[in-house]
Order: sequence, then C-alpha cells, then structure tokens
Amino acid sequence: MRAGNDGGPGRALRPADGRPVRRGPLGRAAEQRGEVPRRQNLLRVRGRSVAWMPPLLLLFAVTGIDFNTTGRFRIISWIVLVPGIAAAICGVALTAAFGVAALLTYFLVDVAWPHQYRIGLADFVLVALGGLLATLACAVRVRGERDMLHMRDITETIRRTVLRPLPPLWGGLDHAAVYLAADSQARVGGDFYDIQPGLHGTRVLLGDVQGKGLGAVETAAALLGTFREAGYHEADLATVAERLEIRMRRHGLHVAAQGREDGDRFATAVLLGFPADASGVLEAVVFGHEPPLAIGPDGVRQLPPGDGLPLGLADLGDGLPPLRRIPLAPGTTILLTTDGVTESRDGDGAFYPLTDEVVRAVAADPAVADPHRLVALVRDGTLRHCGGRLADDTTVFAVRRTDAADDVAVAVAVADDVAVAVVDDEIDEDHELDEDHELDEGDEDHEDDEDHEGDETPRKGRLQS
Repeated sequence: MRAGNDGGPGRALRPADGRPVRRGPLGRAAEQRGEVPRRQNLLRVRGRSVAWMPPLLLLFAVTGIDFNTTGRFRIISWIVLVPGIAAAICGVALTAAFGVAALLTYFLVDVAWPHQYRIGLADFVLVALGGLLATLACAVRVRGERDMLHMRDITETIRRTVLRPLPPLWGGLDHAAVYLAADSQARVGGDFYDIQPGLHGTRVLLGDVQGKGLGAVETAAALLGTFREAGYHEADLATVAERLEIRMRRHGLHVAAQGREDGDRFATAVLLGFPADASGVLEAVVFGHEPPLAIGPDGVRQLPPGDGLPLGLADLGDGLPPLRRIPLAPGTTILLTTDGVTESRDGDGAFYPLTDEVVRAVAADPAVADPHRLVALVRDGTLRHCGGRLADDTTVFAVRRTDAADDVAVAVAVADDVAVAVVDDEIDEDHELDEDHELDEGDEDHEDDEDHEGDETPRKGRLQS
C-alpha cells in the first residue's frame, strides 16, 4: 500500500511504507541507457552497487574448498551456482562475465589435480551450459524489470495528472492530503481531489467514483478537467456544480456509445467554495458524499449533508443538491475524507469512528487542527483500525483558509484584467496601424496623381506643337 501527498514541498507527509518512487524524464533516460537493473538493485552500500560481491565470494569459496579437500570430495562443479546467483541480482553483462569466469576457474582448478581425481568433460559442459542459461535468464529478468518500470512510470504520470501536485498555500488555503491506494500496484484509483483558485474565490473538490480500475480513473480525470475550468471562471458555485453534473452525464453517454458496460457510473463528491468577498463564509454542495468535518475554535462539528444524490444521478431525484452557505470562523480546518476512511473495519467488523477520534485528539491538543497534523492523525488511525488491510482507496484531505486568501483572489482577478487589457491594447494598436497604413497609401496615391497630372501638360504641349 502506498500513500501519496501533495501538500507542498517541505511539509510533505511521508507515505505509510516509505518514500514515494518518483518517475520522470530522468527515469526514462536511465532505462534507455540500460541502467534499470542498477536502479532496482537493493544491494547498495553508500549508494554504490555491491551486487557483484555474493557471486564473487561464492566463486572464491567453491575454489578454496575444492583445493583444501581430498580428491574423493570434489565440489568444483558447484561453481555452476555462481552465474545462477549473478542472474538474480546482477546485470546481463556482469552475469555473462561470471559465467566465463566460472568456466575458466573450473578448467584451471580441475587440470591442477592429478589425472585420477579430475572430474572431466561432463561437468565442464555442465558449467558452460549453466553460464549460458543464467545469462539468458538474466536478460529475461532485466527486460521484465524494464517493462515494469515503464508501466510504473505510466501509472505515476496518470496519478500526477489526476492528483496533480498542489503548491503550498495554493489559492490562499493551507492544505494537506494523503492518498492510500487499496491496490499497491495501481497507485491510483477513483478517488480525486483538487484546489482551484479563480476569479471569484477558491474552490475545492473531493470525490469518489463508483467502481475501480481504469474506468474509474478516466471518470475522475473527466470531472477534474471540468472542475478546473468551471471553478476558475464561474461566479456562482451552483453553476460549477451544474457543470459537474452535466459532465458526468456526457461522460456516461460517451462510454455507453463505445459499447462499454461501465457507462452507468456515478460519483459522490463534496464541492466547497471560499468566496473572495466573504472570508467568514463557506459554500458547500454535497453530492451524496460523507459531509466534511469543521474543526475550529468552537470544537468539531459536521457540516450539513446537503441531501443530494451523487453526480450522474440527478435525474433520479429533485435535481442538483442545494448550495449551502455556512459561517466559517477564522482558523477553521475543513476535513474531507472518502469512504475508505469511514468504512474501514477492524477485526470485529466495526467501522472506524472518525468523528470521535478527531474530537478526542482536538480536545487533548488543539494544535491537531493543523491540516498536516490532522491528515496524519486520520491516516494513522485508519491504518491502525483496519490493521493495514484497506478494502477501498482512501483519501484524507484537509484545508484551512489563511490570511492570504483575499490577496490571492485579488491577484488572480488583476492578472485576468491585465490579460484582457493587453489583448485590447493589441487590438487598438493593430487598428491604429491599419489606419496609418491607409493614410500612407492615400498620400502616396495623391502624390502619384499629382505627378501624373504634371506629366500630362508637357505631353499636351508637344502634341499641340
């Protein structure tokens, strides 16, 4: 199980099982240079590979034992194990080198014994064949590792596209997130979250697509794309919610038209808005999702559920869920989770008591309300409750408004106005250039006409004469 965090540089949460594996252009270049075995090699001391040591020590051990035993106990043929071990932990070239070294060592050691104690040609062929097979096996292993790293690179790219890294204090929000994938190999699933600063404030989205697999990832990517555009431009959060619902239905129709069976997916989600003109108000639209927790100076409280259906199912009810405006005290942290947290079970089948755990932790130490500490608390509590056996993808996301929120909104608006002004100036400049060009052409035409008239008089005079 792996955990990812996009809480920003310097304050990133460590995954539950160690540091995340990062892939990128350098990783692909290393694969092309054949450095995949060295990247995957776990036998390292101070950053240097020592994978060559076990087969080399075995080579010396077999040779030494064979020299120091009687002629009735010859073990030099065991040297065939040397390229076999190298094939498991070394590269192809090094494995081939150990195969040749084992073959030469066998020949030199065997001919050093008296004729009656020599093993002979049969084991010589065995050692040669063993080295060849070990080299081929190593080539297959390295190719498999290269393919595995390539697939992991693709998976990491998909993960960073769906769960893009968020800068610290993005959109005037201090935030922290951790993602625990139920499938340790996939590293990405149907859970999604994002923060989008815009012209009218900052919007936050967290959701969980029904089902698993690449279809759920595809749906999450479609919803996030719509959220990032609508969250930036739309003035009303209800309009953003409507755009998400429409996008979900369009995506379902597209999938169904392809003949796929997952066209009836839906997604639970929580859409939050931090208006630029009202720092003490939180806007929320809940699409059939577990309502967020607000952790602030007044304690821990659950936000209203919203009584809405998941995205893609609005036609089955009374339409979109209502937009609720909730008073938000300064310093309040909003905690959002997916059902991987609330539905995690212990050995007795009991669900994880999220609200009770957070209430106890905040009562003992109010500083736990910090987004980074709060996310770490819920992550560790969930893993401890289920014994590390996650049945579903699990996302924990916490945001808290900072004093810079209004400044960010103003900066975004100014940037947009500047962009529009630049376009207008370019249009005006083009218009002025066109007018100047027309005037210049008019002056040139006028001068040509005058010159032409001046030339006609002498001609007439010559004709008359």
